Amino acid sequence: MASPAPGSQTHFRTCNLCEAICGLRIEVEGGRITSIRGDEEDPFSRGHICPKAVALKDLHEDPERLRQPMRRTAGGWEPVSWEEALDETARRLHELQSAQGRDAVAVYLGNPTVHNAGAMLFVPHFLRTLRTRNSYSATSVDQLPHLLASHLMFGHQLLVPIPDLDRTGYLLALGANPLASNGSIMTAPDVRARLRAIQQRGGRLVVVDPRRTETARIADEHLFIRPGTDALFLFALLHELLQRPKLERLAAFTDGLETVRELAREFTPERAAGPTGVPAESIRRIAREFAEAPSAVCYGRVGTSTQAFGGLCQWLINVINAVSGNLDREGGAMFTRPAFDTVGGPRALASSRGGFGRWKSRVRGLPEFTGELPVAALAEEILTPGQGQIRALLTFAGNPVLSTPNGGQLDKALASLDFMVSIDPYLNETTRHAHLILPPPTPLERSHYDVVLHVLAIRNTARYAPALFEPPPGAMHEWRILLELQHRVEVLRKGRSLRGRLKYEALKRLGPEGILDVGLRAGPYGMRARGLRKSLSLSALKRAPHGVDLGPLEPGLPQRLFTPDKRIQLAPTPFVEDVKRLREAFPEGTAPSADGALLLIGRRHLRDNNSWMHNVPMLMSGKPRCTLMMHPEDARALGLGEGDEAIVTSRVGQVSVPVNVTDEVMRGVVSLPHGYGHRREGVRQSEAEKHAGVSLNDLTDDQRLDALCGNAAFSGVPVRITRAAGP
Repeated sequence: MASPAPGSQTHFRTCNLCEAICGLRIEVEGGRITSIRGDEEDPFSRGHICPKAVALKDLHEDPERLRQPMRRTAGGWEPVSWEEALDETARRLHELQSAQGRDAVAVYLGNPTVHNAGAMLFVPHFLRTLRTRNSYSATSVDQLPHLLASHLMFGHQLLVPIPDLDRTGYLLALGANPLASNGSIMTAPDVRARLRAIQQRGGRLVVVDPRRTETARIADEHLFIRPGTDALFLFALLHELLQRPKLERLAAFTDGLETVRELAREFTPERAAGPTGVPAESIRRIAREFAEAPSAVCYGRVGTSTQAFGGLCQWLINVINAVSGNLDREGGAMFTRPAFDTVGGPRALASSRGGFGRWKSRVRGLPEFTGELPVAALAEEILTPGQGQIRALLTFAGNPVLSTPNGGQLDKALASLDFMVSIDPYLNETTRHAHLILPPPTPLERSHYDVVLHVLAIRNTARYAPALFEPPPGAMHEWRILLELQHRVEVLRKGRSLRGRLKYEALKRLGPEGILDVGLRAGPYGMRARGLRKSLSLSALKRAPHGVDLGPLEPGLPQRLFTPDKRIQLAPTPFVEDVKRLREAFPEGTAPSADGALLLIGRRHLRDNNSWMHNVPMLMSGKPRCTLMMHPEDARALGLGEGDEAIVTSRVGQVSVPVNVTDEVMRGVVSLPHGYGHRREGVRQSEAEKHAGVSLNDLTDDQRLDALCGNAAFSGVPVRITRAAGP
């Protein structure tokens, strides 16, 4: 390893741009970053990084990043003091709630929220102060089915089974592309090496996906499957595995096996073959291989979640892992025990176990989950008059105009609000509608600990990093913005009180670090831990700049369960009842529709990170990525060739995009990347505008949902495609 240059400083931290949480070694000289490399001494990432990590320098130095509060006026955007911005925000929120009810104010939390310890620890306090039922987040974009399955089966939304990648002998991945995502709801740095290691020790990697993804290319086998039919494939797989279930180890604390057996009886491989496009003999062979492997794990991600039967898919995946004997065992699907335990830690610090259907959205009656409504309902809740209509919105680190279904409708809805405030560093497609923007410091100007992602990791580790740079004078961290707004709203609502002041001062004094230290000390490796020389605390992590390895995942059931009777529920009533909908959607003998529509799916790229890193020049270099992938036979039938401009039309919108003719997608399927569409007026992201592309979510449909839980059904949207008229 090369030594740092004379006069330079070396800083170790974790990359907080995606779920892989790779360790970084950053060299700084004269207050500027001169090098970002992987930290070879990080016990988890072992020196690996992806291109996004190097872009932290560009994000930190981006001249278009906002660095002081801004107010939208008739003459444009003008700077405003923090005191004035916070006072105005609290006053407007309070006035609207006082006049029109607490649900007149809504909140949207974007994906980067989970990569920010301060946000994760202070958002719940803020939401409890607002007391609105109109809370939304990126959860119902692509991960709600995972959380719902865990809540109903294991008793806690974050008790999510994680593939034990480093010890499994067989990985069956559906709708997942970890080589592009770096692992999703499966924190696994250097995932390519980990997948290769499965093969090197004699195991198999099998990918089921409508597209031959980057992960499918290195797999032992790839099976094309028609979008939206994964539940049929999984049921057929379960049908075969139930011929010889291996539930003995879990039987003493598991309910519902006979119910599951009866449900699976009709879903034979032959019944699944027609709609899915996967031959019956292939389904049987995969089931046999899975059952005979020394250890195996089934894993489904975005493709299996963002469809009409996403909830059933994630439930079936858990059932398959259980009945095959691979739940809570080495090499199977296991549960983490993180140092800061948001699942089983002290109640004051733990995340909500979850709740489902306790209330419904006003317009369409979509179910609540853990205090949130499906984001597909946000636009209609703004646009539809009546008691409870949303008239104000606070967005936090999100760009729902580009990331949620029917973004065009939401774009129009935001323009109609009486008040909108965004806690965000950029003037983007969503925040351009805000009346006030409150920008936080850069990621390198705050300390970092992954509160959430350690809960979803393939190994138990812990790592803390102090801020690399001091924020500029007058800057305010996200947690402090939330705390200040919370305190101001409480004062306006209740008046000044000693109790309120003491609460505010205590939280301000604690900050994220104080809360983190309490959680670490009270966690499984803290003061009560056995077998450790020293208990884990924040000071202990500060003395270990490369992080601490806490060991591989270990069996933890039934002790880790949060169901009232400490039993696994294989057949929760909501899933059992939803099977009827699947049966009706795909009657026996169903064949693929021949109505001429193609099915649109999304995709992601290693250099993309949803919508918010397209302003980094180094990440946008190379060939244009926003193209419409189309199978050669479909292109030929439509008279389209490579690079031709195509008009893509769905029920809700239309875009024009160049065609990429490739057999990477199956016949009848087309693919657009998500996160693009930087063409709207009023955005200040010049690099993103150079690579604007089109928004997938100008085509996706807010009415196409998983009817069980309300998660967006992005995958398999019917579209019509024609050749664009010439110049």
